[in-house]
Amino acid sequence: MAIRVHSYESLGTYDGPGIRLVVFLQGCPFRCLYCANPDTISLEGGTPTEPEEIVERALREKPFFGKKGGVTFSGGEPTVQAAGLIPAVRKLKENGINVCIDTNGGIWNKDVEELLSLSDLVLLDVKEFNPARHRKITGHDNTRTLGTAGWMEEHAKPFWLRYVLVPGLSDFEEDIRALGEHFKAYSMLQRVELLPYHTLGKHKYETLGWEYRLEGTPLNTQEQLSKAKGILEEYFSNVILN
Repeated sequence: MAIRVHSYESLGTYDGPGIRLVVFLQGCPFRCLYCANPDTISLEGGTPTEPEEIVERALREKPFFGKKGGVTFSGGEPTVQAAGLIPAVRKLKENGINVCIDTNGGIWNKDVEELLSLSDLVLLDVKEFNPARHRKITGHDNTRTLGTAGWMEEHAKPFWLRYVLVPGLSDFEEDIRALGEHFKAYSMLQRVELLPYHTLGKHKYETLGWEYRLEGTPLNTQEQLSKAKGILEEYFSNVILN
């Protein structure tokens, strides 16, 4: 089964441990207001790619991965194409390559369960803890995302939690504390990444002819980021501000 690949990033250092080949896939059910890759949302597009081609590219770059690096499947939303990814991930694992899945956790079926079972690490993007605010940001509530986190805890699958701090959308102290209370006892949560809001993908909306709905939203101040980090550090010992 061919996989629809949007693009690749070699020598990536922000999407999982070590140096990584990041494979951005096509298609996502969420409609995040601040999406940095709106051109990956559509299920159409991308380049149909056989799993073997991805594995061959990863093997060429393997000398750069070192002890911690590997391949990260991002998007879009990689679990949209879980069935196609399974054979690629199996082959990568057979070749001793670490595999991360960067997901919003919003899709669940037997293929997604198998894909996450095969992976070494999941990067779980929690957009907001409050369900209504999560729906405002993404078009969906967060029930399935939290359920995915619960499955990983239950099945001893390591994951990182990623949280984008958007002024006026996801910077509410009560929600950040609620997130901390929910996840503080999770033994499989290895790291919490706090990500600043940015507009680096804004030009893509113009290219697509779409309205950028967060026009005028300010970037985070250092004080806002430090405050949010401090709150999270009351619950977790492994908070990273990226």
